[in-house]
Amino acid sequence: MPRPLPIIEVLAAFRPLFTAPTWRKLMILLTGTLLAHGRRTVAAALRHSGHERETSFSTFHHVLNRARWSPLAVSRQLLITIVETFVQAGGTVELVIDETLERRWGPKISKRGHYRDSALSSRKRSVSSPGLRWIVMAVVVTLPWTNQRCALPFLCVLATTPEVSASLGKRHKTVGMWACQMVKLVRRWCPTLPITLLGDTAYSILELGLVCQEQEVSLITPFHLDAALHELPPVRNAHTIGRPRVVGSRLPSLEQILADPDTTWQRLTLDWYGQGEQTLEICTGTALWYRAGFAPLPIRWVLTRDPQGKRPPKALFSTNQGLTAEQIVRTFMKRWCLETTFEESRAHLGIETQRQWSDLAIDRTTPLLFGLYSLVVLFGRAFHPNGCVPLAQAAWYHKPAATFHDVLAAVRRQFWGDFSFSTSPIDPDVVLVPRLTLDRLARAVCY
Repeated sequence: MPRPLPIIEVLAAFRPLFTAPTWRKLMILLTGTLLAHGRRTVAAALRHSGHERETSFSTFHHVLNRARWSPLAVSRQLLITIVETFVQAGGTVELVIDETLERRWGPKISKRGHYRDSALSSRKRSVSSPGLRWIVMAVVVTLPWTNQRCALPFLCVLATTPEVSASLGKRHKTVGMWACQMVKLVRRWCPTLPITLLGDTAYSILELGLVCQEQEVSLITPFHLDAALHELPPVRNAHTIGRPRVVGSRLPSLEQILADPDTTWQRLTLDWYGQGEQTLEICTGTALWYRAGFAPLPIRWVLTRDPQGKRPPKALFSTNQGLTAEQIVRTFMKRWCLETTFEESRAHLGIETQRQWSDLAIDRTTPLLFGLYSLVVLFGRAFHPNGCVPLAQAAWYHKPAATFHDVLAAVRRQFWGDFSFSTSPIDPDVVLVPRLTLDRLARAVCY
């Protein structure tokens, strides 16, 4: 199946990363995966791309479990492509990091563990599910066809439990340790770009903050209300004996500031996750976050509370003390778009439906599907740079802006040639569809 020219132009930057045979097979799998519905297996991709009679079908599995190509090199090129397409020159690259659970079963999946399932758990009931835990890093961008921000994944790391790491004979790495490595890797890829990293409570780690400070990355995450905060160390006199102090006097904790009736609060009105305008009360300050055995970390903390008392008070911190409290709160709210990416990837790209069981294929398949989410958005941007993506409207549902499903449908239409077939010279309503295309359409619809 011929690929449209805009898609070829987007994929041209990735061509040097693969050998010619691997690239040919990868393009067939890419086409079939985009057109497929339901499970995203190699067999399903071959069927939807018109290669179900390929006698050497086993060689397509080699792309995932045997071929030599570097996922890190692909991730680097994907990040560069996203930044060049959506981030203005000189602008800040906003990254978001979070974990997601890929529910998988089977004794042959050696890296499978049991984790808390956030989708099935609640505050009163914790549910664990077997599967693979992926740490995903994505770029937060604004798309031309919607006002909502979108997170485009480019880097995925598989994190295992301590028991699984021991069984594999590898040193266990926590989520924080993986995050530190990912920050250093991204800084190596983009040495001059200003970067802001957003994370949830799992990334409120002093070690990660110190790494971000070293790599000149601004970190914004939730903060612990009982964290030890200190003033700057006093000025040292020339003849003072002993080692210099690293921190000054202990400051009141955020719990004490929250309970203090003399605390000065400011009101901030913002769009609360698309639910309308909400008003928060905030207070802020600067301090040194310190723990014995580590260097002190200069931070700006922000304490927020709901004037109506419907939501519990929360705290945020940023390693960039130059940001205002409002900038920190508004920037942190962009973190939620990665949860939308996880949901849409499962609904439309078949995350958790792949059936590979070899270690190398597992390490490659899920990151490729998350990367495909970003590629679909890049394809949609190439086809509709003005943002005029066709919408699937209905009499009972008016859609004001395009969603990822609309963009994916628009890309699929281009793979089908936009259904621009020859018409009958006698009756313009009669379209002459090639037999091969009709058979593939019938398979896509009926099977």
